[in-house]
Order: sequence, then structure tokens, then C-alpha cells
Amino acid sequence: MKNFKNRLLFNITYFLLWIGYFVFARLYFMLFHFDKTQELDFSTIFNSFLYGLRLDSSFASYLSAIPFLLITFSVFIQPKKIKKLIKWYSYILIVFINLLLLIDAGLYEAWGVRLDTSLLPYLNTPELMIATVSTFQLISGIIFWLLISFIFIKLFKRTIENRIKNISVSNWLQTPVFLLITAALIIPLRGGLQTIPVNQSNVYFSSKMFANHAAVNFIWNFFNTLTHKTDGTNPYKYFDDTIAINTINKTKNQLLVADTDSILNTAKPNVILIIWEGLTAKIVGSLGGEPTVTKNLNRLSKEGILFTNFYANGDRTDKGIPAILSGYYPPPVKRVMRMPNKTRSLPMLPQKMIDLGYNTSFYYGGDLNFGNMNTYLRNAGITTIIDGSEFDKKDWNSKWGAHDHVFMERFAKDLSEKQQEPFFKIALTLSSHEPYQFPDEYKFGKDSEDNLFRSAHAYTDKSIGKFINFAKKQTWYKNTLIVIMADHGHSSPKHSGPFNSPKRFRIPMLWLGGVLQKTGVEINTVSSQVDFPYTLLNLLKADNSDFTFSKNIFNSSSEQYAHFIFNKGFGTLNKKGLYLYDYVSKKATLETGEDAVKLDSLGKAITQDAYQDFLERK
Repeated sequence: MKNFKNRLLFNITYFLLWIGYFVFARLYFMLFHFDKTQELDFSTIFNSFLYGLRLDSSFASYLSAIPFLLITFSVFIQPKKIKKLIKWYSYILIVFINLLLLIDAGLYEAWGVRLDTSLLPYLNTPELMIATVSTFQLISGIIFWLLISFIFIKLFKRTIENRIKNISVSNWLQTPVFLLITAALIIPLRGGLQTIPVNQSNVYFSSKMFANHAAVNFIWNFFNTLTHKTDGTNPYKYFDDTIAINTINKTKNQLLVADTDSILNTAKPNVILIIWEGLTAKIVGSLGGEPTVTKNLNRLSKEGILFTNFYANGDRTDKGIPAILSGYYPPPVKRVMRMPNKTRSLPMLPQKMIDLGYNTSFYYGGDLNFGNMNTYLRNAGITTIIDGSEFDKKDWNSKWGAHDHVFMERFAKDLSEKQQEPFFKIALTLSSHEPYQFPDEYKFGKDSEDNLFRSAHAYTDKSIGKFINFAKKQTWYKNTLIVIMADHGHSSPKHSGPFNSPKRFRIPMLWLGGVLQKTGVEINTVSSQVDFPYTLLNLLKADNSDFTFSKNIFNSSSEQYAHFIFNKGFGTLNKKGLYLYDYVSKKATLETGEDAVKLDSLGKAITQDAYQDFLERK
């Protein structure tokens, strides 16, 4: 029993040693950047340490796995040999991690981000790296590196020796217990038992970006970006880069200017963007879909401007959000929103609105750590963020967050208070996501996945319809544009033809509000989510040049196109054709119309150019 206790104490102590080290590392980072730290109040500084513990625990779990396993082997191997292995393993890690600690602190001033794989290209020219620091900085840095490495080596050495000296070979029955303890490291490693593993979003808590950066565990961040790093080659390269860009520009450049008068009666309206989870045109009656699912949306379609040929660019929320707010095509397989080292340089519609004097806010009833959404939204500059933590757990469904009727009531409540105008408010719904749980009538029953899907959207439709009725009674409505748009389409209800045909990606977009010059209008221009920020900023007479993948939706040319991307494939369409391509089989899965050949080249060029931008973006 004594041996069991000593082994257990070693495991706990070793894990806590690394936690202590990471607390020291955060303190060092904040002292190194004391000019930024002193701008934070005490509670914010404290929260940087508190929130940071999740990533600290995650990486401490990685580092503890081998020692925990070795301690398990000490049941039948001489502990002296185990002690030696653990000591040298720890010493090497300390020296290496301390080096990265100093590099991280030094680079932050210039790069404004925690250590990531942006460092790696510079390792090819170490002489240039050394040349960027003075001799004093280099020598003092090396001395400090050796000093803190020595201190932590001594600390680890003493702790390891003190804990292992009381351990001896013992009953083999302890082996499965300590194997189980080692396996249990998976819990802090992934940040708990929740559906979504821990990521940078879990430690982003403040409107002060430095506080968020301080909370990030530098070595966790480095290895996270390392594992997400591409090999630097573009697997979708089909043309010479110049030919690809020329192919795109030949069509796109004639689509950048609206050829109709502004549909708004003011250049600076309030804007409310409601992003509807997973709504496909297949169940929207006003778009030719099933007539009885979205009765409120069908009715409202006659009161505003309905875009009847509008498409999602991706098939998931974490692909749709960057398309809508950054005008950015989702890369095949990869998800840019999950990579803060890339999203930090994306153009951001919320930031553009802030530059125009807008107050910005984002509402979501669930966990903003999903897909690293929190990090993305903080990088977008959004000033007020409301998430699932603001809602009582009794109002949550089993998985995603607050039910949509509760969520939209909170959204309405906040908007019923006096508003500082102009404002840009975004609300992302969630109840129409699997598993389709909500506290209301299942209008279409529960007998099939498709009927669950229909019932959930009928419920969300009722919640949004109630919100629009509320909005019409508010004083700000006459100066407000309300945009209802889906984040992506859906495979439900089942459709004929290829799984990734345009039917899966066609979604509604409806514009409502008192600022519309005309209502009861349908726009049948072929367009997509990436065109939204460019078009909106054009209407606001603002600079939209950063949104390089976008077009103007109010250009009515028959050359208008939409391009959507799915796992290892794409689809490109206009009014005269469709081209659907699969990169695995390297062949078209569907091509129709007189423009199919042209769309073949255009689609391959867009996918190549967009992915090249993704690769190069830092």
C-alpha cells in the first residue's frame, strides 16, 4: 500500500510541477511586456492566469504521459533506472521549452501573437535571426536561458529524487491501476469531458487582446499550430498562378460595380444580421422548396428583398462564418476559423463597421469555443459578445446551447433598451442543429431524421418570426436593415442527384427593414456568402477593397457566379451552367449547360487561388 501511495504522489507532484512552470512562464511573459500588463486591472491579470490553466493542464498532460508510464513500469523494473530516465527526459524538455519561452516573449513585440509555426521558416537562416538582436540581448538571453534552465532542472531533480527514493518493485497488480491513471490524462489533455476539445478560444475572455494572449500557453500554441500546419504545397494547383488569377479576374472584374440604384434610403443604417443554423432552400417555400416548414420566412419574403439564387460557400458553421464576415472561401478539408495564426490577418466586416462608427455585438446561445469561434470574433474586433454562459442551463438543449426562442427573446430584450446608433448586431441560432431538441411541438413528427430537421426549422422560424414582429414596433426599425441568412445548407431533406450538388448549398438570404427603398422584390442574381461583406460595404459607401474574393450582388450580369467548396471538391455555377468536380477521382461529377467548360476553368482557378492565399496567410 505504501508503494502505491508513493507512486500516486509522484504522479500528482510531477503534473503539478509543470503547472507551476507554466504559471511562472505566464508571469515572465507579463513582466517582459510590463508596459502592456500595466494597462490591465488586477482582475484581468488574475483571469489571465485562471483561464490559462486549461491549456496549462492540457500541455502538462502531454508532458506527464511518459513519466506516468515509466512509473507504472517501476512495479517490476528497478526504480533507480526509471528515475534516471525520467530525470533526463525532464531536463531535455526544460532546456528546450525554456528556449521557446524566451523566443516567444521576444517575438511577441514584433508579431503581436504567441509563438506559432510562423517561426519555422526563419530557422533556415539562423544567422539572420541572430542578426536582428544586439550582442547584449543575445548574451543576456543565453545567460538567462541557462539560468532558468538550471533552476528548474534543480527543482525537478530534487522533486523526482525525493518521490522515487521511497518506491520499490512491488505487486504487479498495481500495473493496471497506474495504466488507468495514465490513460486518465486524456481528460485534462482535451480540457475536460465536453464535446469540443480545448483550444485557444477557451482562454480568450477579455476585450483586451493582450490579456487573452497572455492566457494562451505558449508551448501548447506552438505545437497546436505545428500539427495544423500544411506542407506548404498547393494540392489544388492546376494552372500557373498568373493564368489562374487572370482566369478569375476576366469574369470577376466586370462584377464589382452595382448597375442599379442603391436599395437603401440612407448610407448609414443600423444592421442586424441573423445567421440561421443549417437552413436550406429545399424547405423554404418562397424559394420553391417545401411550402409548410418556414411559414414566417415565406410571409416575410414578400415584405423585403429576397435573393433567390444565393449559395453557401461551405457546409459547416465554421466555414460559413468566415465566408459571411470575411468574404473568405473555405479551404477544402481545412477550416481556417480553427487557426488563429491565419484568421488574425483576414479582412473583417465587423472591424470595418467599427471603423465607420458602428457599435458591434455578437450573440450565440452556445459554446463560442466551437471551431475556435471566440478567437475569430475577438480578432474581428467585436466589442460585445453574448454566449451560452449568459443563459440558464435549464434553457439549454442537451448539447449545443440555449433554445432559439429563449435566445431570440434575449436578443429582443437587449434591443428593447435604448440603443447607441448606428449598431451592427449579429445573432447566430442553433436549435436547428442536430440533435434537433427544442421545447415545442414537433410539427412534422420525430419518425425520421428529415422530419426532425423540418420540425426544428419550423420551431426556429417561429422564433425568428416573433422577433421580426417585435422589431417592427421599435423606434430604430425605420433606420435598420435586417438580413436573414443561413450559415450553410444541408443534406436534409434528401435530394436527388449528387450529394454535393447545388441543392445542398442553396440557401435563403432575405433583407428586411425600414431602410429599404423597395419591398416585395426578388433578386435572382447568382451570388454567395463571400459577396455579402463587399456588397454591404459598397451600400455604406465604405472601403471594401480588402475583400478580394467578393463581387457585388447588385450587379445583374449573367456572368455572375457562385463557388462552393466541400471536402475534396468544388462546385461552380452561373445561370448558364454548372460544373461539379471531385479532387479524389480527379473528374467532374456533374456538368451541365453551355458554360460548363468555362466554369471548369473558373472553379479550378478559384479553388487554387483561394487555397494558395490560405497557405501564405500568416
